[in-house]
Amino acid sequence: MTDRTVVANQRAISAPSTAAGRWQLGWRAVGILAVLAAIGLDTYFRRYEGSSWHLIYVWTATLFAGLLVLALTRRLLVATVFVTGLVTIIVHAAAAKHQAMNMSVHAYDLFFYLSSVSNLSFLWESYRAELLLLLAALLGFAAMLAAAYLMDATRVRRAVAVPLMLAFAVLTGLSATMKGERRHTQQYWEDLVVSTFYSSVPETIETLWRGQLIEAANAAPGPLFSVPAGCGATRKPPHIILIHQESVVPPEYFPGLQYDPRMNTMFRSGDGTLRKMRVETYGGASWLTEFSVLAGVSTYSFGGMRPFVQSLMAGRVHDTLPQALARCGYRNTVVYPLDRNFVSNGKFYTAAGMPEIFDRKAQGAKTGNERDHFYFGTALNLLSEHVRKSDQPLFAYVITMAAHGPYLKPYLPELDVPGGAAGTHPEMHEYLRRLSMARMDLEGFKRELKTRFPGEPILLVQYGDHQPIATRHYLGFGNVRFAEDVAITKDSPGFLTYYSVEGINFDMPRLPDVDVLDVPYLSTVMLQAAGVPLSESYRERRRLLDHCQGRYDSCADPNKILSFHRRLIDSGLMDAR
Repeated sequence: MTDRTVVANQRAISAPSTAAGRWQLGWRAVGILAVLAAIGLDTYFRRYEGSSWHLIYVWTATLFAGLLVLALTRRLLVATVFVTGLVTIIVHAAAAKHQAMNMSVHAYDLFFYLSSVSNLSFLWESYRAELLLLLAALLGFAAMLAAAYLMDATRVRRAVAVPLMLAFAVLTGLSATMKGERRHTQQYWEDLVVSTFYSSVPETIETLWRGQLIEAANAAPGPLFSVPAGCGATRKPPHIILIHQESVVPPEYFPGLQYDPRMNTMFRSGDGTLRKMRVETYGGASWLTEFSVLAGVSTYSFGGMRPFVQSLMAGRVHDTLPQALARCGYRNTVVYPLDRNFVSNGKFYTAAGMPEIFDRKAQGAKTGNERDHFYFGTALNLLSEHVRKSDQPLFAYVITMAAHGPYLKPYLPELDVPGGAAGTHPEMHEYLRRLSMARMDLEGFKRELKTRFPGEPILLVQYGDHQPIATRHYLGFGNVRFAEDVAITKDSPGFLTYYSVEGINFDMPRLPDVDVLDVPYLSTVMLQAAGVPLSESYRERRRLLDHCQGRYDSCADPNKILSFHRRLIDSGLMDAR
């Protein structure tokens, strides 16, 4: 080989390298881009991600993600493009999901929707445009990362990047602790979406590590549960009206509170007894109580995923309360005060066995918090039409809204109804006014049921879904504004509401004799009160009710509950993966 040949070959090799170098960005250009990206992110975070520890958390988590990429690639431009693109995709995906489902984006969404052909089919059929936009954004994101990798001439030593990454991992954990737990309604807010997504990453990892959404034993003794094909009842069961009394709690739980004593009658069962029920949320997040009532399991068993149980478990829970009733010929309906797609409730109701949803639009409601007699009127008309046309029993799940907060201004101020005595906190006074209206509306509803349907047996069940935020002043939390900031333990009086059961035109069996009933058992109590034969899973719930003395999540023998969950999963009654 001649010297001329060697020189020619060297030129051929060096030419592409020189051309590539012209397109590469050095420290100065990359540094300017990184500063501009940081300014843009900071502007967004300060506007939409809160302040104080919340802002520190979202920044430390973002920098940790960027430093992780930096440690892997050693390229500053790649890390800058990654965190900027990540935040951009989170924000736009959250906006799209809010518009479609009234929920923010969650880290588990990726696994949840990609792990099932049916879930992917649902997205493709229902949200095809949004799905295609997301795929295009992800492809564009990948292309930008690849381009940044090729253009980035910077190199950061891992000896520098790794310690910084570990330091920010610690800072992220500390700031997460200082900002406090994510509020249980935060997934439904339209801001804080980036910090909400970041907070969902650890619980998603925990869920994937556990291998299932719900806590359960690794194995459980006893046979698998089977679901009967039919009902097995020897007589036609009664119509059932289940009233979800929004934000309602007996005021007699608070010693020293002075109010109209006639209010106490609202909370008594048919035998005159006040029965306490322990729920799993305070001041809001009614869907948690709804899930436990309809599915018969505790939301606590889902760990950090519990705020999303309705959306995650829609179609994954079987032998629900409505499904058990449907086997006995019930027509299942929901009288719902809001739009049916609020926090994806409509999808969960339908999957749980209640396909007929009379939402705000169907009822012709002017607002989302009509007085209770409006929803009771819908139920009365529904029952009247039903008994005229059908011999089926009817199950109507009626959800009220008038007692819902806030309580900063009077609800229907033109009505002169009793509130609290002099000295009552203004919010509690307003709450008691609304409770007076609720009592009058409920009494009127009962009169109408007895007058209009004298020959129809009716089981009337009602429960309080959670305490109103107005009770925080009487629980020692008068210095906080939001329900999520009321830090109470599971055994706190703040989780106590009530349930009542009354038989109209028929004699009920005796109700369980426990001091406090945990909310997952209410469906079992209701089925027994109606005389509906219990399936094997509900017979096990009834046994657990006695064994745990009315407790579920806090049962003194927690292995019994975990074994029950395992049997539900192994029997195909719960798809928790």
